[in-house]
Amino acid sequence: MKIVRWFRRPRVFDTTLVILISLPAALAIISMVPRGEVETPLNAAHYLAGALLLLMRRRRPILTTALVTALDVVGIVTQLITVTNVSSAIAYYSLGRYTTGRATVISAVAGAVVYATANELFWRATEGGWVAALFSVGVPVSIGQLVRVRSELNERSRREAADAAVRAERRRIARELHDVVAHHITVINALVGGARATLPPEQEVTRNALESAEQTARQAMSEMRRLLDVLRADGSDGPDAATGVGAARLPALIKEAKSAGLPASLTVAGEPVELPAAVDHAVYRIVQEALTNTRKHTVSARASVRLAYEPEAVEVEVIDDGLATQDGAPGFGLGGMAERVALCGGQLSTGPRPEGGFRVHARIPLERA
Repeated sequence: MKIVRWFRRPRVFDTTLVILISLPAALAIISMVPRGEVETPLNAAHYLAGALLLLMRRRRPILTTALVTALDVVGIVTQLITVTNVSSAIAYYSLGRYTTGRATVISAVAGAVVYATANELFWRATEGGWVAALFSVGVPVSIGQLVRVRSELNERSRREAADAAVRAERRRIARELHDVVAHHITVINALVGGARATLPPEQEVTRNALESAEQTARQAMSEMRRLLDVLRADGSDGPDAATGVGAARLPALIKEAKSAGLPASLTVAGEPVELPAAVDHAVYRIVQEALTNTRKHTVSARASVRLAYEPEAVEVEVIDDGLATQDGAPGFGLGGMAERVALCGGQLSTGPRPEGGFRVHARIPLERA
């Protein structure tokens, strides 16, 4: 897979392409020049020069097309060639692939006119010269345009999917935050109400202050509920995603991964403690998304999850040893992980491992009274 990704690099791909299409011409020149042949080596040299120009087809497609066209006209004038060759087709494909708008149309029309005129003047073509020129230029340019448009549409779809995934993740985080904040506001409200009820009658000022705090807490709860209604109406992922989510459910998550065909293991280091709700949810979601990515984007993988409780922080690490694949569109789960970890004030690091596979590591600080 690494070799395939390496060959997909533009410079590597273009160099390999030029070598492959130039090899027959180079062999012809090497084998025929010592025998005194002239015409075939000249044809091969003309072909080789056009192939070498393709090295700059991505960076300067219009210049490449102009030079290839000029070289072909020289070949037609000297009667080395009668039709365009593969280098011309690739050059005009690149023109359609890497240029847009008026520049593409003007360059393609100019090329077709030049080819047709050269054929008419120097090959005395009375029929079909213009049709052949339009065909040899129009077809590769059209194919290049179609590929470019399709690539742009795919890129736009990926960006829209990424934006939608980020919005969905933020909605889910907002709902989970609502659960966390609502729980603590409810506790505060109950404590304030209990304190107010136990005050002696003469402490009227304190009672009024506690009653005001109690009303403020109830108002905050009402606002939070309205906000949650909006979030749930806007979201598309069903019931509250925070329900039943936390570090305590990681063994069940590992079991689900195994049943889905991913060998996985869980290691817990340190003395487990009760985590804040936001951190608890974040730990679960990080592991869940990392295992999902391993199933979707690797083959022959095994995953190991490590959860470490420290006095000042909790760490979660998910590593796999699989081979990355290029199947399907890339996912956007890493962005959601980063959102969650940043929300909790932690640090997230992700990336390929030197020995192979992928690593996700998060360290989230814990508040201590």
